This record gives sequence, C-alpha cells and structure tokens, in this order.
Amino acid sequence: MIKFFRQSYPVQYVMIVLMIIAFWIPSFIAGRVQTDLGSPVTPLFGFIERILGFSPYAKLVLAFLLMVLEAALFNMILVDNQIVGKVGTMGAFTFVILMNLTRTQVNFFPFAIATLFILLMLRVVFRLYLSQKPELDLLKAGIYIALASMCYFPSIFLIIWVFVSLPIAKKGTLRLQLIPILGFLFSYFLYFSYIFLFGDFLTTFHGYRDWFMTLSLTVSGFNLKSIILIAFLIACSVLLFFGGGSSNFEKTVAVRTKMTMSVLLAVFGILFLFFGGNVMFNGLIFIGLSIVFAYEFSYLGNTGWANLFLTLFLLLVFANHYYFKVL
Repeated sequence: MIKFFRQSYPVQYVMIVLMIIAFWIPSFIAGRVQTDLGSPVTPLFGFIERILGFSPYAKLVLAFLLMVLEAALFNMILVDNQIVGKVGTMGAFTFVILMNLTRTQVNFFPFAIATLFILLMLRVVFRLYLSQKPELDLLKAGIYIALASMCYFPSIFLIIWVFVSLPIAKKGTLRLQLIPILGFLFSYFLYFSYIFLFGDFLTTFHGYRDWFMTLSLTVSGFNLKSIILIAFLIACSVLLFFGGGSSNFEKTVAVRTKMTMSVLLAVFGILFLFFGGNVMFNGLIFIGLSIVFAYEFSYLGNTGWANLFLTLFLLLVFANHYYFKVL
C-alpha cells in the first residue's frame, strides 16, 4: 500500500476520492451537521452557514468538496517542499485518513472550513526558507491566519507559531516577524470597519471581549476514547520520526527545517485540543501528524511491517465509521 501511493498513476487520485466518499457516506445518510450557532467570533463561518442554511445536505456537500480540495492542496504543498517524493499521493493519503479519522470529523463544522486557509498559510510559510524576498508571503500568512480565525477562532494563535517558526527558517529579524502580525491586524481592521459602518459593532465587540475574558484551557472535551486515540497517533508518529526509517533518503537542510516547523505545528495542535468542545473538532494536530506520517512513509526503507500496520489501521477506521461508531 505504501509503495502504491508513492507512485504516480491516475488510479491513485481515483482511490483518494473514493476513500473520501467512503468516509462521508454515513454522514450523508444521517443528514445532520454541526453548527456554530452564530458565534460573533466566527463571522466567516457564520456567513457560509447562513447561505447554506436551507439544507444540511448543502453544507455537507460543501464540506465534502473542501475535503477533496484540501487533500489535493496538502499533497501539492508537501511535493513542492520535498517533504514527500516528486510523484505520488502519499500526502493526500495520510491527510484523508487523519482528517476523516472519526465520524465526528466527517461533518460541516468551523475547523473544516478553517483548514483551507491554514493550508494556504502553510504553503507560503514553508517556502520562506529559500525566499530572497519573503515580505509578501509573510503578509499573506497573516491574512490567511485572520481568515482561518474567522471560521475557527483559536486559529489566531497560529500567528505565534509563525513568529516562533521564522527564526527556524532563518528569517527571524524583528522586521520580518512583524509583517504577518500587520497582515493579521489589517484584515481585522477591515472587518471591524465594515461592522462599524454596516453592522452591530457593540455586539461584535462584546462577543470578542467575552471570548478572551472567558478564555481558559479545559479538558471538558476529552474522553477516554479520544485520549487513547490521540496518544496512539502521537506515539506512532514519534516512533516513525525518530526511528530512523528514512535511511536511504538524504535530508537537505531545507527539508529538516520544514519538518522541525511541522513538529512544532503538531505541538501547537496539542494545545488546540484544550480550547473546549469535542477535541475532534480542533483538528490542527491531525494536520501536523499528517505531515509527519507522509514524510516517513514516503522514504521508509522496509515497508513490510508498516504496510501491515497501515492496512489494519485503515480497516479499523472504516469499521468505526460503519459499525463501532465510538467517536
């Protein structure tokens, strides 16, 4: 299975789409979606939700199409940055599995929309290492984080990830670190200006104020099943990443730099899990782990045990979607 997704055949892309369809069939049968209930701190998601409010199936279709687009974009990002091989769909394969791991994730909810902007942000941040003029990309990164936060508000803390990641990418001057912050603030300046002129500014302002005043990390969204699942995924990624599996691949400085940034992103993803609500809705950790798994599977030397593990794991994921329904 691993060697199959390392190659580049048209049938691979068909397989990826068929996998997504198979994961999403139970959700379309159920016809239920998760809603944000008009939270003032997620205006872009709320706007999309209102437009599609006439039918839960319209929301599911949008989320499904976004998943297909995001899988393709994720694979392109990893290929362009040499995190996976120049050919193949290993990135899309790992992304589809981890982002559709449970029935909870296969739905229309804020992070599902925010993922698109987070991936666009990753695309520009990853190419900073080799960029001679990174200013425009840094500005775009701040704008993408702002748009992501308008769907899933804790995404604002990704601005800290960019700030910390820039020194890793050899772009750690104070001037460069301020640019994504300015892009982020400019986006919100435009949004609040619009609300001031045409909306209910006080209600919006109080919504943001209340979010920050009540901000606290919580374990209310955890249960034993989710703890076991996430701990298992983290343990597997650590064993793969530090187990020396990619023995035949000479890691360039650029690739090592981007993988360090990816591991840091996964650490931020762990923090996201404590922002409340079902932890499966706070999916940044699954993006980070998707990068790690795709990287290791792409350059793994002996794939025998890895293939067996991956096959059994995939069968369990499908069994959970169609039979166990534990998460």
